[in-house]
Amino acid sequence: MDDSILAVRARGITKCFGDVVALDGIDLDVAQGQIHGLVGPNGAGKTTLLGLLLGLAVADTGHLEILGTPVGRTFAAPDGVAGFVDGPGLYPSLTARQNLAALAALRGRNARSAGIDDVLDQVGLTDVADDRVRGFSLGMRQRLGLGAALLTRPRLLVLDEPSNGLDPAGKNHVHGVLNRLAREGTAVVLSSHRMDDLEALCSEATILATGRVVFSGPLGKLAAENRELDYRLVTSDPRAARRLAAETPGIRLAGEAGGRNGADALVVRARVPALDELVVRLVQSGIALRELGPVVSPLEAAFLALTEPRGAETQPGETGTQPRETGTQPREAGR
Repeated sequence: MDDSILAVRARGITKCFGDVVALDGIDLDVAQGQIHGLVGPNGAGKTTLLGLLLGLAVADTGHLEILGTPVGRTFAAPDGVAGFVDGPGLYPSLTARQNLAALAALRGRNARSAGIDDVLDQVGLTDVADDRVRGFSLGMRQRLGLGAALLTRPRLLVLDEPSNGLDPAGKNHVHGVLNRLAREGTAVVLSSHRMDDLEALCSEATILATGRVVFSGPLGKLAAENRELDYRLVTSDPRAARRLAAETPGIRLAGEAGGRNGADALVVRARVPALDELVVRLVQSGIALRELGPVVSPLEAAFLALTEPRGAETQPGETGTQPRETGTQPREAGR
């Protein structure tokens, strides 16, 4: 990756809290205009890394550059960086509009110059702009937190679980905003336990485990490197499909599961080339293919393979994901 277009360049970043090693020699590259996902189980170091990017903490050792500027030893969000960790910091007694106006005033701008109405529209909160935040749902607070970050017109946006609590409409708003920002050149780093969101948004991802990077690169590389996946298969003739699957080299029968609309589904374990061969055999035998898809996504499968302890097994259909990390107080940063 060309260093000249990096929004984040981290080399050998280490961070300890007493005897606990939160980050252990982390390398990370995030290009401008890229949405980069950060994945890992609880305690992997995601929140700590996001905090470093936002200036809420400083590394013990290593080198960190943000937007081309080396990060010093002081706690401060670099210019052009905004976002939140552990949820946005908001004033519950104020309305959505008043929250944004207060944040704009802290940065020496008035509501009109800050574009508050436009920001509220972008995150889909225009209709509740004058409602007090204490009555907002979790998803609405997340969207308002994103709006607060947008006030700074950031070149690097750092978000912790931005889809947490969002309904489908809210998620569409957030995805639309993030994709637009990336098209305009803003780099986005986001953590999430929602693998579907990461796969929909991110071009690259970094997987952390026990404070170390176990994978970093394009999502397509994850799929290519993955050993095998479980696939749910629904056909017009389940019995014949089972027989053909058993006869196809590289295919293992992994069980059965309920398909959509109550149809019987066969679960097979295979690499992509073997699965392709099975599909060809089904079609040649006159068997209609009605449903075919991974039981878990390539990203989730890689997450489980790279972060679960050896010997741990996941049954077909299980995700193995953990609840999101929680911290003490919500933190927000942006300049």
